[in-house]
Amino acid sequence: MTLSVSVRQAVGPQDAARRDTKGLRDGFVIEDLFRPGEVKLTYSHLDRMIVGGVVPTTNTLVVDSVPETGTERFLDRREVAIVNIGAAGTVSVGGKDYALGFQEALYVGMGGGALGFASGDPAAPALFYFLSAPAHRVCPTVHITREMAKKVVLGSAEESNARTINQYVHPDVCESCQLLVGLTMFEPGSVWNTMPAHVHDRRMEVYLYFGMQEATRIFHFMGEPGETRHVVLKNHQAVLSPGWSIHSGAGTGRYAFIWAMAGDNMSFTDMDKVPMDALL
Repeated sequence: MTLSVSVRQAVGPQDAARRDTKGLRDGFVIEDLFRPGEVKLTYSHLDRMIVGGVVPTTNTLVVDSVPETGTERFLDRREVAIVNIGAAGTVSVGGKDYALGFQEALYVGMGGGALGFASGDPAAPALFYFLSAPAHRVCPTVHITREMAKKVVLGSAEESNARTINQYVHPDVCESCQLLVGLTMFEPGSVWNTMPAHVHDRRMEVYLYFGMQEATRIFHFMGEPGETRHVVLKNHQAVLSPGWSIHSGAGTGRYAFIWAMAGDNMSFTDMDKVPMDALL
């Protein structure tokens, strides 16, 4: 089994404002998440979030020890949320199996044990999106379907941002230590995922864009409100967002995205809205 971990150091706003396109991508974009037969993890120093992709094919892939965490076992002091955006698969937690279909999630609390990942059909593998943050208390393992998610309807067709936010790991759905995770779907013709923009210095956030055609691109905007930059993303690429940065994007075609946050609190609505005339 191949398990690879890359490390991203924290980037400050003054540094980000001076970076060229390659520098921004090196600091914030995770390009190659899903490789068949591999576990690909990125350890970010933004609230110590670990973002990854797990694509089992013929063999079960196991995550139990990751040296970058400094603990004997991966979940000794961590929690994890796993969202399947591929074909049917199974996640085992401490020897117990959970079958995950498309857009179903599994929350696993601190101390859950070894994680095993398998696909129902190696020719049509599951794509397990993996999000982990430090934890200080144990919360129960929960299998979350899209029907279980808390639905929040926002935006409008006139503003090109009519969307439904499916809150998966959220206090109203699933207890967690600090992770918040959800999946946003758009109405036809809507392209903006968040605008007007906001920041929340109490928490970092990461977006994974998926459900896109080969030629579709996301123009993702980031940076301090008065020093905005953009990166262009393809299907199955993720972008890290520090607390000081806006995080908003528009697509050239249909897409969906998974958002995840970690930080000081569990309030989804804790955000500092940025007026349109403050964006430069």
